[in-house]
Amino acid sequence: MHWNKSPLLLLLCTAVLTVPGTARGQETTFSPEAKQKAEALLKQMTLDEKVGQLNQSAGLVLPGLADQKPDDLIAAGGAGSILWQMNAAEINRLQHIAVEKSRLHIPILFGFDVIHGYRTVFPVPLAMASSWDPSVEEQAQHLAAEDSRAAGIQWTFTPMVDIARDARWGRIVEGAGEDPYLGSAMARAQVRGFQGDNLNPQSVLVCVKHFAGYGAADGGRDYDASYIPEELMENVYLAPFHAAEEAGAGSFMSAYMDLNDVPASGNHWLLTDVLRNDWGFQGIVLSDAFAVGSLITHGYARDGEDAAHKAVTAGLNMDMASLTYSKNLAKLVKDGKISESAVDALVLPVLEAKYDLGLFEHPYVDESKVDSILSRPEGLVLERKLAARSMVLLRNEDHALPLSKDLKKVAVIGPLADSGHDIEGGWTVEGLFGPGSKSHPVTVYAGIKNKLPSAQVTLVTGPEISRIYPGLLDMLSGRKPVPPPTAAEAAEWIAKAKAAASDADVVVAVLGEISSMSSESASRATLDLPGIQQQMLETVVATGKPVVLVLENGRPLDIRWASEHVPAILEAWYPGTEGGDAVADVLFGEVNPGGKLPLSWPRVAGAEPLYYNHNLTHEPEDRPNFTSRYWDINSKPLYPFGYGLSYTDFKFSNLHIGKNAQSAADSNEVTVDVTNTGSVAGDAVAQLYIHQRYGSASRPVRQLEGFERIALKPGETRTVKFVLGENELHFWSPQTRKWVVEPSAFDVWAGGDSTAPLHGEFTVTQ
Repeated sequence: MHWNKSPLLLLLCTAVLTVPGTARGQETTFSPEAKQKAEALLKQMTLDEKVGQLNQSAGLVLPGLADQKPDDLIAAGGAGSILWQMNAAEINRLQHIAVEKSRLHIPILFGFDVIHGYRTVFPVPLAMASSWDPSVEEQAQHLAAEDSRAAGIQWTFTPMVDIARDARWGRIVEGAGEDPYLGSAMARAQVRGFQGDNLNPQSVLVCVKHFAGYGAADGGRDYDASYIPEELMENVYLAPFHAAEEAGAGSFMSAYMDLNDVPASGNHWLLTDVLRNDWGFQGIVLSDAFAVGSLITHGYARDGEDAAHKAVTAGLNMDMASLTYSKNLAKLVKDGKISESAVDALVLPVLEAKYDLGLFEHPYVDESKVDSILSRPEGLVLERKLAARSMVLLRNEDHALPLSKDLKKVAVIGPLADSGHDIEGGWTVEGLFGPGSKSHPVTVYAGIKNKLPSAQVTLVTGPEISRIYPGLLDMLSGRKPVPPPTAAEAAEWIAKAKAAASDADVVVAVLGEISSMSSESASRATLDLPGIQQQMLETVVATGKPVVLVLENGRPLDIRWASEHVPAILEAWYPGTEGGDAVADVLFGEVNPGGKLPLSWPRVAGAEPLYYNHNLTHEPEDRPNFTSRYWDINSKPLYPFGYGLSYTDFKFSNLHIGKNAQSAADSNEVTVDVTNTGSVAGDAVAQLYIHQRYGSASRPVRQLEGFERIALKPGETRTVKFVLGENELHFWSPQTRKWVVEPSAFDVWAGGDSTAPLHGEFTVTQ
């Protein structure tokens, strides 16, 4: 593999595309039976029908896309997949056209972004990663898969496994945060949740996105270019993608942006050298929306024909919505610029997926069962449980939480306190392109009222959060720009909040961002609480009444003031349909919070990008008397990666490393005792970090290489075991340009977050 070899150079070396082989020993993505059937069907297809299978057409007529009406395309065999259509009756109508009117009766594969649930909306992915429990992701996505199949969706454009080290980037909410080890665990869990052990008629095909490096956009600005050196790409950004591929992911989505000046959707190094040749992937690679056509916009392709040529020769199977393949691919074959056998290789996995998903045998949706399946009460029970399991207690001075159920008067303030639209977060399936969600989400205000039916619960929302520049989800869901409140309006709301707080026993302030502020095309230059929320918070704290801050958000926010003046802070993220009841469960102690941060919490936006697993410098931050790398703020995180409090306390002790020295091919067992030293049961997350002291490259000051969430009764001790072997000790060396385990001394830490002091060491010999 040659990092600096461009796709353009590769194209110049050969006029006709040949299909790269797969890595030896790699299991096939789809079943042998599906492959056999797909190969037989492929022999019957015309070139135009093959090209049609590589076109994913819009299921709705969007502005500027009037030529994408799907009926005629489907009847002519011109659409292999449909997206942006969630109406079961319309899905069946379109499927009938494909199965009954197209020459070869090939069914359509329907896809949509089922990110964190269908009608039952689970916590956003960043929240589920905060559980530090992969089973949370797997359970949520398994139910989402059942709902999706019932509603006619067989392909989901998730999981998003982009590493995000910059909280300004809006799509941080869709991933698992900053760490490749944690991100890999969550990626595997989502693949298992949607697809099961093997793709089958009950599965939903995953599409792992955005391949790759999208989360490293310059300045955290969505869609901007990423510049990532090879060693960082291999050691950090590619790791969760590889984990998803090894878990059996059936498809990948290429990213929008330039990666080192080569657009990802035309990047041969990414799509062929790495994904197919190095990893042996044999599934589908789908472009992001309009990304093939956008190769022209990037200044990478001359015209549509050139864009199709560069995308195909890079290894991209399917064109999402731009019609660039439909309009140009057959001509490229007829002109001898692309071989038909190359087109066959791109079509084959599309057909294989349809066979394994059972679409040829059962292509239609049972419309009579859709509503009952999507409204299953057991889904809501699971959602409430997983939402509470995903919350992170950031501050709890003087045991301000849990609250007493004997409270008589509670003031609930903030623009998010009673916003059902926002508590579910962005990318809700029924909330986009459709008639609206039927989920009936529970807000925090409603959850507190449910918990305290006899108490006086007063609501003061405040003005709607201003959004002058609407993001993508705003535009898709019809939300309009909202101007900031006038000075008089702001003063009136603040006065209402003060009055309600003054008359209450306790104040619950529900603050953060509207859901569309944390999503695609929703980057922020600051991390401030938007609008007058900070003023409202300071006003209610000044009344002297106890205040609890509940955050609803999809990224870390600037809460420096709150971290010093508000006794209790609960990070709820966007907790989902039953989110308000789940928040109340935690606030009133029915659930002991055990979540941990999947990212480093910055003090201000100017500290970004910020991440714990940086390299050492000649002036390390742990040196004596270190204060800051800035003149004006502390440069360390407000809360470190892996941090989270509980209503009980835990002690980590007896760190034991099995071998003082091991060979590079050997493994080592590390154990640590975890004790619940408090008076209530709770969950601890034991975390293991390592550091390689010297070698062919500088290594991170610490890197996570093991974790386990465990439940402990008061006084209970449990020994947690970790194994350090080749997978945990190896890294991509920029000097040897390969994966290595090097002779070196290694530090080991175990504890409750990335600053854990409990330390040991061992040596790796030659």
